[in-house]
Amino acid sequence: MAVRSQERGRNVRATDENHRATPFELFFDLVYVFAITRITGSMAREHSALGVAQGLLTLALLWGTWSGYTWLGNHSRADQGLPRAGMVVAMAAMFVVGLAIPEAWADGPGDLHGPLVLVCAYLLVRWAHLTVYTVAAAGDTGLRRQIAITWLPMLAGGALLVSGALAGGRLQLLLYAVAVLVDWVGIYHTAKHGAWQLRSPAHLSERHHLFVILAIGESVVAVGVGTADLPVSTALVFAAVFGVAVAVCLWWLYFDVMAQAAEQRLRRTRGQARVRLAVDAYTYGHFPIIAGIVLAALGVEGVIAHAADSRPLGAFSALALYGGFTLYLGGHLLVERRMHHALSRPRLLAVCALLAAVPIAVNLPPLAGLAGLLAILITLIVVETIRYARPPDDPQEGKP
Repeated sequence: MAVRSQERGRNVRATDENHRATPFELFFDLVYVFAITRITGSMAREHSALGVAQGLLTLALLWGTWSGYTWLGNHSRADQGLPRAGMVVAMAAMFVVGLAIPEAWADGPGDLHGPLVLVCAYLLVRWAHLTVYTVAAAGDTGLRRQIAITWLPMLAGGALLVSGALAGGRLQLLLYAVAVLVDWVGIYHTAKHGAWQLRSPAHLSERHHLFVILAIGESVVAVGVGTADLPVSTALVFAAVFGVAVAVCLWWLYFDVMAQAAEQRLRRTRGQARVRLAVDAYTYGHFPIIAGIVLAALGVEGVIAHAADSRPLGAFSALALYGGFTLYLGGHLLVERRMHHALSRPRLLAVCALLAAVPIAVNLPPLAGLAGLLAILITLIVVETIRYARPPDDPQEGKP
């Protein structure tokens, strides 16, 4: 009774083992969908390796903030009291981040400095998270100490981001990369053996599942963006169908086997071992999966926009398309390795096939390049469907 009174006094409600993702958290994710769409658009306009590097660094900043609020929602209900208020502030700030993404690396003609606006809004998202988390952790000395330690890499990374935003140019890219490295490595090493708590494995896995779906939605949006202002033609219809098929493959490869097996493994683990598993496989291990989806969407958009061209697909779109799926499946392999101490040979072979196909895809027409990618993915799906097919009553069903 005393604990519940204390929680009401702090306007915070603790979660438990059976807690699930709330509708408010899905609403919260919508600002990230907007930001990811802006990142993909910026990479498409830049159309260079530098633009891709800038986009992935920006995506890494976004992913770090989203992961932090996911852990907060696992500790305290996100749709009530102070956590909800803090997340509303974070939503507004993250929307500003999304607005500033086109000027993240080069200031525009407006009266505000675009890169600095993005960094300040990003830091507000981080500060709101740690402040709310500190209040929610009242009475838990170990967790509060863990949160206090987290301020150190965050502040160091923030100083580097501000310096980079003011410096501009190639120095900005370097300082941003170091900022992400300092922040991620610092938090990783303090989290692995710290006092973070994972109260509901179902909530954590469900939140990541939802974010993967939203990211896959970006690949569907890419199909629509690529068809903008293009006349309807046979080539465009085939390209659109192939683009939707790519999105289906993204969904199938994640949810048909891997997502279920990872959640079951997390549920069976207890204590700090569960926290370490969640940090490795979800907080860090899912970033390559999300980055791969974003790159694949960029490649699909390039193919759709030039579906009727007889000219070669080119290195940029081919690397985005095939490299995106290579990164996507590579993330799957990392998660599988950490969760089950094994590697899927079909997926490993598929990664090798994707890499080997890049030089060929560069010289193929756009539609043929997309069809070749689909052939590899569908082959992988068929092989896995046959390999993992088990009787309905088999207790091993769903395990890799």
